[in-house]
Amino acid sequence: MEKNELYPIFLKLHNINVLIVGGGNVGLEKLSFMLKSSPNANVEVVATKFLPELEALVEKHPSVTLTKKKFKKKMLKKRNMVIACTDSLEVNKRVFELARKRYLICNIADTPDLCDYYLGGIVTKGNVKIAISTNGKSPTTAKRLREFFEEVIPEDVNKMVENLNEYRKTLKGNFEEKVNRMNEITEALKNNKGE
Repeated sequence: MEKNELYPIFLKLHNINVLIVGGGNVGLEKLSFMLKSSPNANVEVVATKFLPELEALVEKHPSVTLTKKKFKKKMLKKRNMVIACTDSLEVNKRVFELARKRYLICNIADTPDLCDYYLGGIVTKGNVKIAISTNGKSPTTAKRLREFFEEVIPEDVNKMVENLNEYRKTLKGNFEEKVNRMNEITEALKNNKGE
């Protein structure tokens, strides 16, 4: 049986530089998804033309800039992460190859072989965030799982997280003792399945 070997991480997109190449429907989708999760993401979108909806979205996010130009190699300078989603597979492949040479992580939309990462389903409830991946196989399944988790995770989960964080700050002892105490307190979450 094939296993999902992706390593999930949560990026602080306000601390890194993201480049999106493409201003059409897919560029809008990628940027919308990113800003929904990270509204202060530091992003530059490069394209020869932009959808009006993408321009309207960018107006609401001062950390995002639009550059109305053709993609050039120098645009990869001082970037950490790249997404290419133009209508041209040739341009997208060029972005990927140039990003590779600079050791930048890159996602080429709808081309899994040219992706260092995927953008999965995300559930957010306050400080709690769950990322869902189907290994690039079924975005629809990720969407349905996201909807399921949004429904079953209680709205007040954030209050619990904040209370546990405050309690954790009061604990004395070494790291192992603190971990053991927090595990004891949160054991009920694991044993409370469906009750």
